[in-house]
Amino acid sequence: MKYYIIAGEASGDLHGSNLMKALLKQDNKADIRFWGGDLMQAVGGDLVVHYKERQFMGFAEVIFNLRKVLGQIKFCKNDIESFKPDVIIFIDNSGFNLRIAKWAKAKNYKTHYYISPQVWASRAGRIEKIKKDVDAMYVILPFEKDFYKTYNYVVNFVGHPLIDAIADRPQVNEHAFRKENNLSNQPIIALLPGSRKQEITKMLGVMLSLVNDFKDYQFVIAGAPSQDFEFYKTFIKQDNVSFISNKTYDLLSISYAALVTSGTATLETALFKVPQVVCYKANAISYQIAKRIITLKYISLVNLIMDREVVTELIQGDLNKKRLKQELTAILEAKKREQLFLDYYELEKQLGGRGASETTAQLIYNAISS
Repeated sequence: MKYYIIAGEASGDLHGSNLMKALLKQDNKADIRFWGGDLMQAVGGDLVVHYKERQFMGFAEVIFNLRKVLGQIKFCKNDIESFKPDVIIFIDNSGFNLRIAKWAKAKNYKTHYYISPQVWASRAGRIEKIKKDVDAMYVILPFEKDFYKTYNYVVNFVGHPLIDAIADRPQVNEHAFRKENNLSNQPIIALLPGSRKQEITKMLGVMLSLVNDFKDYQFVIAGAPSQDFEFYKTFIKQDNVSFISNKTYDLLSISYAALVTSGTATLETALFKVPQVVCYKANAISYQIAKRIITLKYISLVNLIMDREVVTELIQGDLNKKRLKQELTAILEAKKREQLFLDYYELEKQLGGRGASETTAQLIYNAISS
């Protein structure tokens, strides 16, 4: 079969790569063409566009780059028509993917969506379009199935692919890892400022402002594969700050605490059982727009899944040195850490067992080969 997969950022690349491996087990002659990243490319198939070329965060940024976005949409449609896939698989990235899905459905392509757009967060009116344009939806958060059910849309809860991604990774030798990356023996506070330049610019400076107040700890920036060290270097003004690129899981596996930009990384940090403070600051225009259309009580996946505040969220004006110092101090103390560990184990239970990629691949293959 011919599969056309569209993923739009680092997390989509990770989940796309595992889905591709699972599809190849179901269909060892699969012809896969995709928009994604290095991890998907390592599996095989043909990379069309790398996600680094299409990273725009927030409403304002998309508007400012609208001509480029529209050009990519047009190019994608032409590329699909040339490839003539048996199925198009969308992974998250709703702004782009839902536009392609509408066009694809009108052209009678089979449309499958892995990792739902966050319609439960804002603009629930999109669900009617999804029901019309998407043949099958595979959701990874436990509350999503019930949410869609209220709109009479039956979806498949397949479990969360991060469970597999973390469980299957090689164990890290902490001593060797520290030596290889010139780290001291001090406990590590990991800084995960996001993967896009806009995120890093807003978050990293505030995170690094705490370095001199926690001299018994070593701060380590988790560099995203999409950004060069030279970009991060402009923010580093203190000693006792290290930088490690594209090894976030290895870093989290030996970290004592973390400051994390809201997104998939908050869930990854929780699954590694690392106490964290969630940080979020956006472009002022984007934030004002988002505040008016997002209906959620929380922004971090950890709190959303647990439906209560497990990890502290510092949003926009609350993300300042004083508050961040208070919250980091709290998660370094035994009482808060104990409670977080208990909550993290409960969170993992709710996410379901292993096998999200395999389950999804089997369902897709069965649907298009029958």
